[in-house]
Amino acid sequence: MNPFPPETWSCLKTPYSPGPRAILYAVLSFGALLAVFGNLLVITAILHFKQLHTSTKFLIASLACADFLVGVTVMPFSTVRSLESCWYFGESYCKFHTCFDNSFCFASLFHLCCISVDRYIFTDLVSGICIVLSWFFSITYSFSIFHTGVNEEGVEDLVVALTCVGGCPASMNQNWVLIYFLLFFIPTVFLVAKYQARKMESTASQVQSSSESYKERVAKRERKAAETLGIAMAAFLVSWLPYIIDAIIDAHMNFITPPYVYEILVWCVYYNSAMNPLIYAFFYPWFQKAIKLIASGKVLRSDSSTINLLSEETDVYC
Repeated sequence: MNPFPPETWSCLKTPYSPGPRAILYAVLSFGALLAVFGNLLVITAILHFKQLHTSTKFLIASLACADFLVGVTVMPFSTVRSLESCWYFGESYCKFHTCFDNSFCFASLFHLCCISVDRYIFTDLVSGICIVLSWFFSITYSFSIFHTGVNEEGVEDLVVALTCVGGCPASMNQNWVLIYFLLFFIPTVFLVAKYQARKMESTASQVQSSSESYKERVAKRERKAAETLGIAMAAFLVSWLPYIIDAIIDAHMNFITPPYVYEILVWCVYYNSAMNPLIYAFFYPWFQKAIKLIASGKVLRSDSSTINLLSEETDVYC
């Protein structure tokens, strides 16, 4: 069934049967809900409990804000676009949706890099600068190319040929896809290097710990910090790398990727915003305690903001 006027290039609704359509809507909607409510829990915990008011945790809250915005402004609309193959939300919001998509996804990436920096150099000022720059660069980059349309310069004829009435494409020419790749590649190299440094540091601390309890605690914290960063980095690479590779191939081979493959790769990136709260839930004891307090309603008590959530052995590293 064609939901738009019967023109030659009007978009065609994807012919899913009711069963698979319902399952796909459930899966994609679950990702959006997890991104929204999972990150909202992180933001609430850090802002409410005074013990969590540290420079590093404010960075985590800002990261959660970026992922939350992906879940609110991007994923619900992308769910409909992905499953219906048509854009029902107007041409104006199509541009804003593309800008929000890239802004918040890259903000999430930049925040992750800032969080991986050695915690000992962090002050409130350094943390504030990292937050401001992460948001500034990601929003400036996205709105400067996608809202102005410079991303399609030189490939206008090809974009027109591949665009249907009722669609919402987001194509990039070769120059901009190179910049896109660099924005991904440079932080990725930094993350890998930092993970290796953390791993070496934890190994060194473990070797030097001998029987001294303080050094044992240091070794444990460093090992857990390296493990957590490694999990976050692996989730990030699995989510982003296939999409980035495909974007480079598409820009040089006239956008040959089938629509359904493109949608799968895009949703892998989106799901990274939903996975970060799960990583916190599994690896950060302070977040586990905060979730229990919020779920039990104890967070509503007048003195709840001063509850101790941190233990010296497991939580200081973050």
